Amino acid sequence: MTQRRANRGNRVTTVLARQLGGQLLAFRDAVGLNQTRAAEALSAQTAKVGKMEQGWVPFRDPDIIALCKLYGVEDDAVVTSLLRLAKLDRERRRAKGWWNALDQGNLREYIAMEDVALKMRCWQIVLIPGLFQTAEYTRAVAVSAVLPDDVDHIERIVEVRRRRQARLHGEHPLQVHAVISEAALRQQRGSRQVMKRQLAHLRELADLPNVQIQVLPFRAGDYPVNGGPFNILSFAEEGAVDVVHMDGLSSTTWVEGLDESAVYTALFGRLCAVSLAPYDSAQLIESIGKESE
Repeated sequence: MTQRRANRGNRVTTVLARQLGGQLLAFRDAVGLNQTRAAEALSAQTAKVGKMEQGWVPFRDPDIIALCKLYGVEDDAVVTSLLRLAKLDRERRRAKGWWNALDQGNLREYIAMEDVALKMRCWQIVLIPGLFQTAEYTRAVAVSAVLPDDVDHIERIVEVRRRRQARLHGEHPLQVHAVISEAALRQQRGSRQVMKRQLAHLRELADLPNVQIQVLPFRAGDYPVNGGPFNILSFAEEGAVDVVHMDGLSSTTWVEGLDESAVYTALFGRLCAVSLAPYDSAQLIESIGKESE
Protein backbone atom coordinates (compact mmCIF):
# COMPACT_ATOMS: atom_id res chain seq x y z
CA MET A 1 0.00 0.00 0.00
CA THR A 2 2.97 2.31 0.27
CA GLN A 3 4.27 4.28 -2.65
CA ARG A 4 6.33 2.14 -5.01
CA ARG A 5 9.24 3.46 -7.00
CA ALA A 6 10.76 0.35 -8.52
CA ASN A 7 13.22 0.40 -11.41
CA ARG A 8 14.14 -2.43 -13.74
CA GLY A 9 16.84 -1.33 -16.12
CA ASN A 10 15.40 1.40 -18.32
CA ARG A 11 11.86 0.55 -17.30
CA VAL A 12 10.04 2.42 -14.54
CA THR A 13 6.68 1.64 -13.00
CA THR A 14 4.62 4.79 -12.40
CA VAL A 15 1.38 5.40 -10.56
CA LEU A 16 -0.24 6.55 -13.79
CA ALA A 17 0.83 3.45 -15.70
CA ARG A 18 -0.20 1.14 -12.87
CA GLN A 19 -3.58 2.86 -12.79
CA LEU A 20 -4.06 2.37 -16.52
CA GLY A 21 -2.77 -1.20 -16.40
CA GLY A 22 -5.07 -1.99 -13.50
CA GLN A 23 -8.10 -0.77 -15.41
CA LEU A 24 -7.20 -2.83 -18.49
CA LEU A 25 -6.65 -5.85 -16.24
CA ALA A 26 -10.09 -5.32 -14.68
CA PHE A 27 -11.66 -5.15 -18.15
CA ARG A 28 -9.83 -8.35 -19.20
CA ASP A 29 -10.93 -10.22 -16.08
CA ALA A 30 -14.52 -9.08 -16.59
CA VAL A 31 -14.70 -10.87 -19.95
CA GLY A 32 -12.71 -13.91 -18.80
CA LEU A 33 -9.78 -13.62 -21.21
CA ASN A 34 -6.18 -14.55 -20.41
CA GLN A 35 -3.00 -12.63 -21.21
CA THR A 36 -2.21 -14.88 -24.15
CA ARG A 37 -5.44 -13.93 -25.90
CA ALA A 38 -4.78 -10.25 -25.21
CA ALA A 39 -1.26 -10.59 -26.60
CA GLU A 40 -2.64 -12.11 -29.82
CA ALA A 41 -4.78 -9.00 -30.35
CA LEU A 42 -1.60 -6.91 -30.13
CA SER A 43 0.54 -9.29 -32.22
CA ALA A 44 2.89 -9.35 -29.26
CA GLN A 45 4.29 -11.76 -26.71
CA THR A 46 2.31 -12.56 -23.57
CA ALA A 47 5.03 -10.94 -21.44
CA LYS A 48 4.18 -7.56 -22.95
CA VAL A 49 0.62 -7.71 -21.63
CA GLY A 50 1.94 -8.57 -18.16
CA LYS A 51 4.30 -5.60 -18.23
CA MET A 52 1.49 -3.31 -19.37
CA GLU A 53 -0.88 -4.44 -16.65
CA GLN A 54 1.79 -3.88 -14.00
CA GLY A 55 2.69 -0.43 -15.33
CA TRP A 56 6.26 -1.24 -16.37
CA VAL A 57 6.03 0.15 -19.91
CA PRO A 58 4.46 3.22 -21.51
CA PHE A 59 1.22 2.53 -23.38
CA ARG A 60 0.75 3.01 -27.13
CA ASP A 61 -2.63 4.37 -28.22
CA PRO A 62 -3.20 1.60 -30.83
CA ASP A 63 -2.64 -1.04 -28.11
CA ILE A 64 -5.20 0.59 -25.80
CA ILE A 65 -7.77 0.84 -28.60
CA ALA A 66 -7.17 -2.78 -29.64
CA LEU A 67 -7.53 -4.08 -26.09
CA CYS A 68 -10.67 -2.03 -25.41
CA LYS A 69 -12.21 -3.48 -28.59
CA LEU A 70 -11.25 -6.99 -27.50
CA TYR A 71 -12.67 -6.45 -24.01
CA GLY A 72 -15.92 -5.01 -25.30
CA VAL A 73 -15.32 -1.51 -23.89
CA GLU A 74 -17.56 0.53 -26.20
CA ASP A 75 -18.02 3.74 -24.20
CA ASP A 76 -16.09 6.45 -26.08
CA ALA A 77 -15.70 8.49 -22.88
CA VAL A 78 -13.98 5.57 -21.15
CA VAL A 79 -11.62 4.94 -24.06
CA THR A 80 -10.82 8.65 -24.30
CA SER A 81 -10.07 8.74 -20.57
CA LEU A 82 -7.64 5.83 -20.92
CA LEU A 83 -5.92 7.47 -23.89
CA ARG A 84 -5.54 10.73 -21.93
CA LEU A 85 -4.09 8.79 -19.01
CA ALA A 86 -1.59 7.05 -21.29
CA LYS A 87 -0.61 10.34 -22.95
CA LEU A 88 0.01 11.99 -19.60
CA ASP A 89 2.09 9.03 -18.45
CA ARG A 90 4.24 9.27 -21.57
CA GLU A 91 4.66 13.00 -21.03
CA ARG A 92 5.48 12.50 -17.36
CA ARG A 93 8.14 9.96 -18.29
CA ARG A 94 9.59 12.58 -20.63
CA ALA A 95 9.39 15.17 -17.84
CA LYS A 96 6.75 17.30 -19.59
CA GLY A 97 3.84 19.13 -17.98
CA TRP A 98 3.84 22.33 -15.92
CA TRP A 99 3.94 20.36 -12.64
CA ASN A 100 7.36 18.94 -13.47
CA ALA A 101 8.91 22.29 -12.59
CA LEU A 102 7.92 21.69 -8.97
CA ASP A 103 10.58 20.85 -6.41
CA GLN A 104 8.71 17.99 -4.74
CA GLY A 105 8.54 14.75 -6.70
CA ASN A 106 5.58 13.45 -4.71
CA LEU A 107 3.58 16.59 -5.45
CA ARG A 108 4.46 16.36 -9.14
CA GLU A 109 3.10 12.85 -9.37
CA TYR A 110 -0.08 13.71 -7.49
CA ILE A 111 -0.86 16.74 -9.69
CA ALA A 112 -0.18 14.67 -12.80
CA MET A 113 -2.83 12.23 -11.58
CA GLU A 114 -5.27 14.98 -10.61
CA ASP A 115 -4.86 16.62 -14.01
CA VAL A 116 -6.42 13.67 -15.83
CA ALA A 117 -8.85 12.47 -13.17
CA LEU A 118 -12.55 12.66 -13.97
CA LYS A 119 -13.69 12.68 -10.36
CA MET A 120 -12.23 13.35 -6.93
CA ARG A 121 -13.64 12.57 -3.50
CA CYS A 122 -11.77 14.16 -0.61
CA TRP A 123 -11.93 14.19 3.16
CA GLN A 124 -10.34 17.09 5.06
CA ILE A 125 -10.09 17.51 8.81
CA VAL A 126 -8.26 20.75 9.62
CA LEU A 127 -7.80 22.54 6.28
CA ILE A 128 -9.98 23.72 3.43
CA PRO A 129 -9.20 21.43 0.46
CA GLY A 130 -6.46 22.86 -1.75
CA LEU A 131 -8.72 23.10 -4.81
CA PHE A 132 -11.05 25.37 -2.81
CA GLN A 133 -8.49 27.66 -1.14
CA THR A 134 -8.25 31.39 -1.80
CA ALA A 135 -4.76 32.80 -2.39
CA GLU A 136 -4.88 34.59 0.97
CA TYR A 137 -5.81 31.42 2.81
CA THR A 138 -3.06 29.46 1.04
CA ARG A 139 -0.51 32.10 2.02
CA ALA A 140 -1.61 31.97 5.65
CA VAL A 141 -1.24 28.18 5.72
CA ALA A 142 2.10 28.32 3.90
CA VAL A 143 3.55 30.89 6.29
CA SER A 144 2.99 28.52 9.19
CA ALA A 145 4.63 25.66 7.29
CA VAL A 146 7.78 27.33 5.89
CA LEU A 147 10.18 30.04 6.96
CA PRO A 148 8.26 33.35 7.03
CA ASP A 149 10.97 35.12 5.03
CA ASP A 150 10.93 32.57 2.21
CA VAL A 151 8.49 34.66 0.19
CA ASP A 152 9.40 33.08 -3.14
CA HIS A 153 8.57 29.58 -1.89
CA ILE A 154 5.27 30.76 -0.44
CA GLU A 155 4.28 32.38 -3.73
CA ARG A 156 5.19 29.19 -5.61
CA ILE A 157 2.78 27.30 -3.37
CA VAL A 158 0.06 29.87 -4.11
CA GLU A 159 0.69 29.62 -7.85
CA VAL A 160 0.52 25.81 -7.78
CA ARG A 161 -2.85 26.02 -6.01
CA ARG A 162 -4.10 28.51 -8.59
CA ARG A 163 -3.11 26.34 -11.54
CA ARG A 164 -4.64 23.23 -9.99
CA GLN A 165 -7.92 25.08 -9.44
CA ALA A 166 -8.31 25.54 -13.18
CA ARG A 167 -9.59 21.94 -13.22
CA LEU A 168 -12.79 23.11 -11.54
CA HIS A 169 -13.76 25.04 -14.65
CA GLY A 170 -13.73 24.61 -18.40
CA GLU A 171 -15.45 22.28 -20.84
CA HIS A 172 -14.74 19.08 -18.88
CA PRO A 173 -14.31 20.16 -15.25
CA LEU A 174 -13.19 17.84 -12.48
CA GLN A 175 -16.13 16.45 -10.51
CA VAL A 176 -15.37 17.05 -6.82
CA HIS A 177 -17.24 15.70 -3.82
CA ALA A 178 -15.68 17.00 -0.61
CA VAL A 179 -16.46 16.22 3.01
CA ILE A 180 -14.96 18.87 5.30
CA SER A 181 -14.87 18.80 9.08
CA GLU A 182 -16.48 21.78 10.80
CA ALA A 183 -13.13 22.22 12.53
CA ALA A 184 -11.55 23.24 9.21
CA LEU A 185 -14.19 25.94 8.78
CA ARG A 186 -13.69 27.37 12.25
CA GLN A 187 -9.89 27.14 12.55
CA GLN A 188 -8.69 30.67 11.77
CA ARG A 189 -5.96 30.90 9.15
CA GLY A 190 -4.64 34.41 8.82
CA SER A 191 -6.97 37.23 9.82
CA ARG A 192 -10.70 37.15 10.37
CA GLN A 193 -11.13 38.84 7.00
CA VAL A 194 -9.09 36.09 5.31
CA MET A 195 -11.42 33.48 6.81
CA LYS A 196 -14.51 35.49 5.89
CA ARG A 197 -13.45 35.66 2.24
CA GLN A 198 -12.41 32.01 2.24
CA LEU A 199 -15.78 30.86 3.54
CA ALA A 200 -17.59 33.10 1.05
CA HIS A 201 -15.52 31.56 -1.75
CA LEU A 202 -16.30 28.07 -0.48
CA ARG A 203 -20.00 28.91 -0.49
CA GLU A 204 -19.77 30.11 -4.10
CA LEU A 205 -17.98 26.94 -5.19
CA ALA A 206 -20.78 24.85 -3.66
CA ASP A 207 -23.10 26.26 -6.34
CA LEU A 208 -20.98 24.87 -9.20
CA PRO A 209 -22.67 21.89 -10.89
CA ASN A 210 -19.47 19.83 -10.63
CA VAL A 211 -18.84 20.55 -6.93
CA GLN A 212 -20.59 18.93 -3.98
CA ILE A 213 -19.64 19.95 -0.45
CA GLN A 214 -20.74 18.32 2.78
CA VAL A 215 -19.73 19.44 6.25
CA LEU A 216 -19.18 16.99 9.10
CA PRO A 217 -20.55 18.99 12.07
CA PHE A 218 -19.25 18.85 15.61
CA ARG A 219 -22.60 17.54 16.76
CA ALA A 220 -22.09 14.38 14.72
CA GLY A 221 -19.85 13.15 17.53
CA ASP A 222 -17.47 10.30 16.73
CA TYR A 223 -16.93 9.72 13.04
CA PRO A 224 -15.65 6.60 11.24
CA VAL A 225 -12.09 7.78 10.49
CA ASN A 226 -9.07 7.42 12.74
CA GLY A 227 -6.45 8.42 10.16
CA GLY A 228 -5.75 11.62 8.30
CA PRO A 229 -7.24 13.28 5.22
CA PHE A 230 -7.28 11.48 1.88
CA ASN A 231 -8.23 11.98 -1.76
CA ILE A 232 -9.81 9.32 -3.98
CA LEU A 233 -9.13 9.88 -7.68
CA SER A 234 -11.28 8.23 -10.34
CA PHE A 235 -10.39 8.04 -14.02
CA ALA A 236 -13.15 6.18 -15.85
CA GLU A 237 -16.68 4.95 -15.33
CA GLU A 238 -18.12 3.89 -11.99
CA GLY A 239 -16.53 0.68 -10.79
CA ALA A 240 -13.15 1.30 -12.40
CA VAL A 241 -10.03 1.07 -10.26
CA ASP A 242 -9.57 4.18 -8.12
CA VAL A 243 -6.35 5.51 -6.59
CA VAL A 244 -6.20 6.89 -3.06
CA HIS A 245 -3.62 9.52 -2.10
CA MET A 246 -2.51 10.50 1.39
CA ASP A 247 0.23 12.90 2.41
CA GLY A 248 2.32 12.46 5.56
CA LEU A 249 4.97 14.69 7.10
CA SER A 250 7.79 13.05 5.18
CA SER A 251 6.20 10.63 2.73
CA THR A 252 3.36 10.07 0.33
CA THR A 253 1.19 6.97 0.36
CA TRP A 254 -0.63 5.64 -2.67
CA VAL A 255 -3.34 3.03 -2.16
CA GLU A 256 -3.94 1.07 -5.35
CA GLY A 257 -5.97 -1.94 -6.35
CA LEU A 258 -9.65 -2.82 -6.24
CA ASP A 259 -9.78 -4.21 -2.71
CA GLU A 260 -7.61 -1.49 -1.13
CA SER A 261 -9.34 1.47 -2.79
CA ALA A 262 -12.74 -0.06 -2.02
CA VAL A 263 -11.98 0.30 1.70
CA TYR A 264 -11.57 4.06 1.32
CA THR A 265 -14.59 4.35 -0.96
CA ALA A 266 -16.71 2.67 1.72
CA LEU A 267 -15.16 4.91 4.38
CA PHE A 268 -15.97 8.01 2.35
CA GLY A 269 -19.53 6.78 2.02
CA ARG A 270 -19.85 6.48 5.80
CA LEU A 271 -18.48 10.00 6.22
CA CYS A 272 -21.11 11.30 3.78
CA ALA A 273 -23.83 9.50 5.70
CA VAL A 274 -23.03 11.25 9.00
CA SER A 275 -22.38 14.66 7.41
CA LEU A 276 -24.87 17.41 6.63
CA ALA A 277 -26.62 17.38 3.28
CA PRO A 278 -25.17 19.82 0.69
CA TYR A 279 -27.92 22.44 1.29
CA ASP A 280 -27.53 22.31 5.07
CA SER A 281 -23.76 22.39 4.66
CA ALA A 282 -24.02 25.57 2.61
CA GLN A 283 -26.17 27.13 5.30
CA LEU A 284 -23.61 26.25 7.99
CA ILE A 285 -20.77 27.67 5.88
CA GLU A 286 -22.71 30.93 5.53
CA SER A 287 -23.44 31.02 9.25
CA ILE A 288 -19.80 30.51 10.24
CA GLY A 289 -18.77 33.14 7.68
CA LYS A 290 -21.05 35.71 9.32
CA GLU A 291 -19.35 35.03 12.66
CA SER A 292 -16.14 36.38 11.09
CA GLU A 293 -17.70 39.77 10.37
